[in-house]
Amino acid sequence: MPGALTEQRDAAPTSPLVRRRTPRRRRILFAGSLAIILLLGYYLVSLFQVYATGTDDQARSVDAIVVMGAAQYDGRPSPQLASRLDHVVELWPHGLATIVVVTGGNRPGDRFTEAEASATYLIERGIPEASIVLEDRGATSFESLERVAGLVAEGTGSDDNSVLVVTDPYHSLRSRLIAEEVGMTAYVSPTNTSVVTGFRSLERHIWEAGGVAIGRLLGFGRLSELTD
Repeated sequence: MPGALTEQRDAAPTSPLVRRRTPRRRRILFAGSLAIILLLGYYLVSLFQVYATGTDDQARSVDAIVVMGAAQYDGRPSPQLASRLDHVVELWPHGLATIVVVTGGNRPGDRFTEAEASATYLIERGIPEASIVLEDRGATSFESLERVAGLVAEGTGSDDNSVLVVTDPYHSLRSRLIAEEVGMTAYVSPTNTSVVTGFRSLERHIWEAGGVAIGRLLGFGRLSELTD
């Protein structure tokens, strides 16, 4: 009879296979949720560190001041690059270093490299030409800082060198970590006149936090290879 058949179906015991699957699914869901929480926490810590480093001026005596490159227009630094260079002009009279390393290559069709535009700008503002060293081949932050490590070592005759990296606040932590990865003791002095402000600054901080988080896991050299 239909009623009796329904009661028998309702009373049928749950399959052992179903009982085994249910705890397994719960464990998988728990492990997945925990992984997401940990990854999110790791990213948020990185984001905070990117922000905090960008507000911390670590200016001190070093072997070299290093200016991270940015766009140039036919030999004229972009406003973003100029703000970094202006900060170097402010630092120079304090005698923190005897050389300034300007970095950055050029793009196809450019007549000047970022390093050349930076050097000209600094010389026009009173920094001696003899104190400026050009790293004019790097296409990425990692390539530039890897070459800077060699240039500074060549100039000092030592492999144990310290640098003060000048760049935008959002870019400071990654630059310092890369410099450390290629063998230098690194400090940062972020420019306080960056033209990257407001939503653009927030966007860059969010992006940089991702780069820092992944770079710490893979290595910044490996990350640079993957993203070239």
